[in-house]
Amino acid sequence: MLFEYKTIEKPVENILLKEKGSKFIGFAYPINNEEELKNILEKIRAEHPKATHHCYAYRMGLSGENYRANDDGEPSGSAGLPIYNQLLANEITNVIVIVVRYYGGTKLGVSGLVKTYKESAKMTLEEANTIIKELEIDIQIQFNFNQQNIIFTLLSKFDAKIVNFDSREKAAITAKIKLKHREAIAEALKNIQFVDYKF
Repeated sequence: MLFEYKTIEKPVENILLKEKGSKFIGFAYPINNEEELKNILEKIRAEHPKATHHCYAYRMGLSGENYRANDDGEPSGSAGLPIYNQLLANEITNVIVIVVRYYGGTKLGVSGLVKTYKESAKMTLEEANTIIKELEIDIQIQFNFNQQNIIFTLLSKFDAKIVNFDSREKAAITAKIKLKHREAIAEALKNIQFVDYKF
């Protein structure tokens, strides 16, 4: 089972490539879901309303199983696919790369487009810092207030991030833990009296 994936650390914007009068501007963003994806596409379209094309490709999911390449009016396979292939070449996922084109009056032909979109995506991703992210899941734990030291010690041992702590008599905690620690944490919690938890 996979517990981590490679992605980019932060957005890369406005990487310019000029080819025969046309301007190609590259953008790359880390994304976690469809909602973020939609917002980013809308943002770029709003920032570049006069652009001729907004071509893009994205990969999401641990092994990039959720993906799409969009030519946005360019000849089929000449824009989205070369962009997508750069995501594959860099072995990254949860990333969208958008290349905005301002047409400059000279047609590039399909092979010229493939080459330029590929180059634009490549230059954009070269500016990005790739990182390894570990998968996380939420755990909710309920316990007696006097057990908080035991629970906090356990969570810190597994490098958990506390999201919320409600310290009433029956205390409750929500934390983010690395997926790879799920079994070990569950095992440890099973052995403590008066503790309930769910993922």
